[in-house]
Amino acid sequence: MANCRILIVDDDDNICQLLNLYLVKESYSTAICHNGKDAIKMLKDGEFDLMLLDIMMPEMDGYETLTEVRKFSSIPIIMVSAKGESIDKISGLDHGADDYVTKPFEPQELLSRIKAIFRRAQPAAVATPSSDLTYDDLYISVKNYIVRVGDQKIDMTPKEIELLFCLAEHPMQVFTREQLLHKVWSTDYQGDTRTVDVHIKRIREKLGSGKSWQLNTVWGVGYKFEVTPQ
Repeated sequence: MANCRILIVDDDDNICQLLNLYLVKESYSTAICHNGKDAIKMLKDGEFDLMLLDIMMPEMDGYETLTEVRKFSSIPIIMVSAKGESIDKISGLDHGADDYVTKPFEPQELLSRIKAIFRRAQPAAVATPSSDLTYDDLYISVKNYIVRVGDQKIDMTPKEIELLFCLAEHPMQVFTREQLLHKVWSTDYQGDTRTVDVHIKRIREKLGSGKSWQLNTVWGVGYKFEVTPQ
């Protein structure tokens, strides 16, 4: 999606300029800042479609920045960091990131991940025969990216809503992590299945369970949205 605006957040100006070079070449509009506090202010003051976020920054690191951003925005966020251990990637996803790229990175890989996120954000990518689901007090709209339990709106990222909708659209069906990656993250996603586990954990923490529905783990297989007849 050309003309989308991307916020680059990294305390290393060389990295920022490198990212800016490749993004502008792909016709993206960019803005740069070097710390989490400025990033939060820019997100609140301006319109952005995606953020590239470093972890190791002074004053406010990437994890703290991500936590604060998720309090007011569901903007897609890709963490770009030299911290490449599995625990770092899981922590980034657990804090609300949509993807994680390790430095040093191949520019084309990062661009591919950005394009994949924008493709999933297009309305055609989520078109379904019915874009709204209701189970007693639970309402899910993948068209409008809204989840409610009763009268309470649940604050979820787009990816969390898409994953919940995918499961709830097929009640009682067990999906493997690989199947969910394919359906929700697309075939060109290069992350691993722990991404699914992290998002399921966040959904459960935010959603809980209802009298007739709950998100269950099928040990050794995957996950299912279970409903109980009333």
